[in-house]
Amino acid sequence: MANVFGILTFIVLGLAAFVAYRNQEFYKLEITETATQKKHLAASQARFKLAKDTLASTIATRTEVDAEVVTLTASEEAQKKVNDNLKEQIRDKTDKAAENKQKLDEIRDKTAKIGDLKELASKMRATNAELEELAQSITGSEAKLANLTAQNIQTEGQANAMKKRFEIFSSGQSLPTLNTRIRSIYPTWGFVTLASGNNGGVVANSTLHVVRDGAIIAKLLVSSVESNSASASIIPDSLGQDVTLMVGDRVVPAQKAAQPGAN
Repeated sequence: MANVFGILTFIVLGLAAFVAYRNQEFYKLEITETATQKKHLAASQARFKLAKDTLASTIATRTEVDAEVVTLTASEEAQKKVNDNLKEQIRDKTDKAAENKQKLDEIRDKTAKIGDLKELASKMRATNAELEELAQSITGSEAKLANLTAQNIQTEGQANAMKKRFEIFSSGQSLPTLNTRIRSIYPTWGFVTLASGNNGGVVANSTLHVVRDGAIIAKLLVSSVESNSASASIIPDSLGQDVTLMVGDRVVPAQKAAQPGAN
C-alpha cells in the first residue's frame, strides 16, 4: 500500500514537474510573443505616424494642387480666348491675303497686256515730266495771256480815251476836264494867255468860259495853242458891264463849240 502511495506520489510529482515545465515553456513563449507584439505595435505606430504625416502632407499638396488647378483652368480659359481670337485673325488675314492675291493676279494680268512694269514706270515718269513741263508752259502762257489781256484792256482804255479826246478835238471843243487859269491879260489887244495848252486839253477855235464865284463873266475863243500854254481872244460883248478880267480867273470849256466871230 505504501508502495502504491509512493508510486502515485511520484507520478503526481512527475506530472506536476512536467506541468510546471510546460507552464514555464509557455510563459517563456508568451513573453517572447509579447515582446514580438510590442515590436509589431511600435512598428505599426511608426507606420501609422508616417501614414498620418503623409496624409497631412498629401492633403496640403492636394490643396495646393486644387488651387493650381483653378489657376491653370482660368489661364487655360484666357489662353483659349486668345487662341480663338488669333484663329479669327488668322482667318481674316488668310481671307485678306487670298483677296490681295486675287487682286494682284488681276493686276498682273492687266499689266501683262501693257508691258513690262519697269518699262511702263519709265514711260510714266517720262510722261509725268512732259505733263509737268507742259503744265508749267501752260501756266506761263496763261500768265503771259493775263498780262497781254491786262495790257490790251489798258491799251483799249487808252485808245478809247484818245479816241474820245480826238472826237472832242475834232468837234472843236476843249476837253471837259479842262480847268485852267488866266495867266496874263492884254486888254489893249483883247486877248489873254492861259496856263494850259494841248497837254491840259485846250483845243484851237474852241469856246471857253471865264468863271468867277460860280458865274460866267466872259467868253474866250482860243486862237493858238502850244503844249503848256494857249492864247484866246475875248469875245466881244461877252464881258459884262463893270467886269474886269483878272489874272487867276478860272477858265473852263463851254458847253458847245463857238465859231470864230460868234457871240
